[in-house]
Amino acid sequence: MVLGGMHSGVSQLRRGILQFCVLALLRDGEKYAFELVRELCDAHGLATSEGTIYPLLSRLRKEGWVSTAWQESESGPPRRYYTLTASGRKALTGFAGEWGAFKSTVDSLLGSEGNNP
Repeated sequence: MVLGGMHSGVSQLRRGILQFCVLALLRDGEKYAFELVRELCDAHGLATSEGTIYPLLSRLRKEGWVSTAWQESESGPPRRYYTLTASGRKALTGFAGEWGAFKSTVDSLLGSEGNNP
């Protein structure tokens, strides 16, 4: 596989799981978009931008997985805060259950590469 193809595959994987990473970040309480971007960037391999997170948050809101509320900010204009809904928590729990088996399978297949002569 060429390097560009590998990068594309990793980008697609990252894009597919990013919504669940956002839900996980909201599990312990509400956050605003820039806060989510900062936390994702601090996590290795999950760097993203506001241009990515806003459409994602909009989709999550339409799915009913997050709710929003505007709050005044001490340091600027009001901010839209996102909160995990019961439906979002259920989706996250379902994903977490599937992710463990998926990760184990992929780890097993990747680990077997070093065992081939």
